[in-house]
Amino acid sequence: MLSRFVAFTSLGRKALPNQYDLLALALIFAGFVAGSHISGGLTLPLEAPESTVNSLDYWNLPYYALRTTLRMFAAIAASLLFTFTYATLAAKSRRAEMILIPILDVLQSVPILGFLSFTVTFFLGLFPGSILGAECAAVFAIFTSQAWNMAFSFYQSLRGVPRDLVEVSRGFGLSGWQTFWQLEAPFAMPGLIWNMMMSMSGGWFFVVASEAIAVGDTTVKLPGIGAYLALAIEDKSIPAVLAAIITMFVVIIAYDQLLFRPLVVFGARFRVELTASQTKERSWVAQVFARTRWLRAATRGPAQLFQSIALWRLELPGRATALSSQHPGVSRIIDALWLTLVGLITLWATWIVVDYVRQTLSWGDLGQSVLYTLITMLRVIVLMALATLVWVPVGVWIGLRPALAEKIQPLAQFLAAFPANVIFPVAVVGIVRFALNPDIWLSFLIVFGTQWYILFNVIAGASAFPNDLKEAAASFRIHGWDWWKSVIIPGIFPYYMTGALTASGGSWNAAIVAEYVKWGDQTISAHGIGAYIAEATADGDYPKIVLGVAVMSIFVIMFNRLLWRPLFGLAERRLRLD
Repeated sequence: MLSRFVAFTSLGRKALPNQYDLLALALIFAGFVAGSHISGGLTLPLEAPESTVNSLDYWNLPYYALRTTLRMFAAIAASLLFTFTYATLAAKSRRAEMILIPILDVLQSVPILGFLSFTVTFFLGLFPGSILGAECAAVFAIFTSQAWNMAFSFYQSLRGVPRDLVEVSRGFGLSGWQTFWQLEAPFAMPGLIWNMMMSMSGGWFFVVASEAIAVGDTTVKLPGIGAYLALAIEDKSIPAVLAAIITMFVVIIAYDQLLFRPLVVFGARFRVELTASQTKERSWVAQVFARTRWLRAATRGPAQLFQSIALWRLELPGRATALSSQHPGVSRIIDALWLTLVGLITLWATWIVVDYVRQTLSWGDLGQSVLYTLITMLRVIVLMALATLVWVPVGVWIGLRPALAEKIQPLAQFLAAFPANVIFPVAVVGIVRFALNPDIWLSFLIVFGTQWYILFNVIAGASAFPNDLKEAAASFRIHGWDWWKSVIIPGIFPYYMTGALTASGGSWNAAIVAEYVKWGDQTISAHGIGAYIAEATADGDYPKIVLGVAVMSIFVIMFNRLLWRPLFGLAERRLRLD
């Protein structure tokens, strides 16, 4: 009888939630409360006083932080969906890759102001009189600063899966669907997670442009930290700028600990290595949820459902491969027709742009835009070289030390998220007071928010570097420059290429923010295509906006094709873990 009572008591205790369940539920309910608190502001009329930022009251900052964070996570969710569809299709289909990757180059090269200039009216028209249209425009603008980086990372990882693992999956008879979820997606997880963090930081970098929307006569300042910061810059309020920075830092620390640190711990299990790593990533949030009783039981069913879906024997289309192997002549004809179609579409789109621009602009405007683009390209090349020399050694040093990476991660995210607009007071005052050359000193603002793409990807590559290769290098006593040249640089090179390619495109985008600086009623601009587009946007001169964006996009595509793509191919062919 006593044993039955003890067993019943033990069973009752197991049925009750433990202290970790209570803590986890408190975190979940806090998220629901925050979401419900800000959802009411998404349906207000556009003319309502609560729909715009018109005060620098510090008490509004927590609410503004929630609104900005909601936009950021809505954009990151859309970016994930885009990444898993677009990048996978480009990596799996050679003919799709021929058109999707050039389109991705174009999309990455188009600046955020270029998107905003032509999408604000569209989104406002979808929801007439409601703030929801402006919210959609802001989320889309943030999406354009996040998605391309994640897509390139996932594409590079799918193309770099070790061949021996691919052969093993074929040996086990896995279908294309099973191979994707059992091998390719897990292999890509470490790099994708780090690039998600970088994309979140990239969204913060452009949060002012996305929330304080000003295109010609259309001006919308959505409740958020970015619009608050824009108003503080207009009013020359240094205390308000500092308050916005502190709020941003608190928000970044919060979502780093609650989301990204657990994701880093989750992604660490998918590193390709033959021996166990000596150090493990840790997360107090992951440990709390791992020790829960009710939540683990509640999530067991969805986890099993996802596992069963991942094991479906779906065969992905492989017609192009089969056709090319059986009928190479027919395959070449199809490739030629496909390229011809892509070329005709490109020529048609080019003619539309030329026809629109030539109605109001002259050849002199075209020559001016080309000259400004060459100046900006020179800035980007020099700054990318400097960022590489500085951040590759630092990223390797951090990535090979998981305990250090855990401490550095929030600081790196904050520095990457630090908007260049915050530096405007120092830049304007310093340049005016000391009569400095804006063409030189404004240049550093370009790389201020994009150099972190290199750092984050190098950290991801060094963190994913197999432990068995580290031990082999130590056993053969490879040290010094030989270790850099023969071990770690080849190991991280594919990750570096993803970061450098994205940082290059981001630098072109950042030129619009960095070459045209305002502090109150003072404006300083450098010679470059970024300032050209920024001035045209402020004046609502749509032909010049189109011309600047078109010329800039052409240069970025040529830059990527002539430099980054060959290096990307080298990393894929010769520097993969086979």
